[in-house]
Amino acid sequence: MTALPPAGTSVAPGVPAGRRLSAWLSGRPRVRLAALLAPPAIWLTLVYLAALLALLTTAFFSVDEFTNAVTRTLTLSNVRDVVSDPAYLRASARTVGVAAAVTALCTVIAIPMAFFMAKVAPARSRGLLVALVLTPLWASYLVKVYAWQAMVQPGSGVIAWVLRPLGVDGPGYGLMAVVLTLTYLWLPYMVLPVYAGLERLPDSLVDASADLGAGPWRTFRNVVLPLAYPSIVAGSVFTFSLSLGDYITVQIVGGKAQLLANIVFANYAANLPFAAAIAIIPVLITVAYLAVVRRTGALDNL
Repeated sequence: MTALPPAGTSVAPGVPAGRRLSAWLSGRPRVRLAALLAPPAIWLTLVYLAALLALLTTAFFSVDEFTNAVTRTLTLSNVRDVVSDPAYLRASARTVGVAAAVTALCTVIAIPMAFFMAKVAPARSRGLLVALVLTPLWASYLVKVYAWQAMVQPGSGVIAWVLRPLGVDGPGYGLMAVVLTLTYLWLPYMVLPVYAGLERLPDSLVDASADLGAGPWRTFRNVVLPLAYPSIVAGSVFTFSLSLGDYITVQIVGGKAQLLANIVFANYAANLPFAAAIAIIPVLITVAYLAVVRRTGALDNL
């Protein structure tokens, strides 16, 4: 194999263009890194950041009263209406509450699952357990939501049928059904980061805690939980943000519940600037949540 010439040396004219390019790039790591990152950076800028900018801009447009067409007349009325109306403020608080409840439930369920997968289950079966956690992600989103519609259906739902002998009614359609459904949908996004964090936890730390007289709960509180905390925070970013912007689940199992996402869905056809003004709220909440997470420094330890 012929070695490439060092950077800065000339290449014979008869050498193919591809080889000349390889020789030129071989001594320029920064150029190689820029060429590698440029396509995804451009895609992120055009698809994500440009869409956010368009959303922010549309929120300040107007709607013609006669044609119902969007006009580029700048106004603050849409943002003013959203901020000043108590109904939308209550919907914002309700949306944050649902996202926080889903994140808390996912955390409570994911920690014992991930600990069993990482520290209790035999090593040869861990790959199978990870695959089982991933299996729900292969199914259609709508199929899973409609399956939960049958689960929480009042009177004849599966949960109501199970709880009837205990004299307890099922959750029915509403916020509780939304929280349960979203918890099922986003649970793998919490289990997998926590599992990855616990898998790196040395078994010697748990054994040393037990040897020093700590019980299981104290070992979990003082040893396992602090080391798993960055992974829990990373998983919460997914569960919180995905729950914050979900509207299909609310439409199917939410009953009369109104969250920000389905308010946007209900208004975008009739009044796009007003819907864009409402859509800015979950974007700002997500940015604020990410800023709080970053200030904790949890993601720096992943």
